[in-house]
Amino acid sequence: MGKSYHLLTPELRSWLERQKIFFVASAPLDREGHVNCSPKGGDTFRILSEREVAYLDLTGSGIETVAHLQENGRIVIMFCAFEGPPKIVRLHGIGEVIYPHHESYAALRAQFGPHEGARAIVRVTLNRISDSCGYAVPLFNYSAPRDVLDRWTESKGAEGLVAYRAQKNRESIDGLPGYTGR
Repeated sequence: MGKSYHLLTPELRSWLERQKIFFVASAPLDREGHVNCSPKGGDTFRILSEREVAYLDLTGSGIETVAHLQENGRIVIMFCAFEGPPKIVRLHGIGEVIYPHHESYAALRAQFGPHEGARAIVRVTLNRISDSCGYAVPLFNYSAPRDVLDRWTESKGAEGLVAYRAQKNRESIDGLPGYTGR
């Protein structure tokens, strides 16, 4: 059934690049803290090497993943096949939040399409790559991307996004430091 990989094989890379949605999960060190799982999409995932991936972190109402990564680095990214043969792939690793003022940001950012609401890039060094059957995952037909977030960020404008992040992304729901970019 499931197997583990030492690196992202060409077959895995091809499969991952075709997926339209992925989920990221993280948790604080405090056992009373909240585990977080967030859906992601919109062509925001990139494979950087055989053991490194990244995704574009877009401005939103929460900052849990960023706060958890800044505290402990632990993250898992999960992909599910909603079309075609069943499959689940999990990418476990240590994540780093790359803010716009970071020396690596510009080069990484160039690998993604235009997203006005980008607040950071999450870069993950993989320490476990595995797949499993996904037999119970239902089939869904992809119809189109949503443009709601893009329209919202455009309506906010650059200064409005800065103000929003300062108000809504300052700390996690458990009080961990959140967005520290500029």
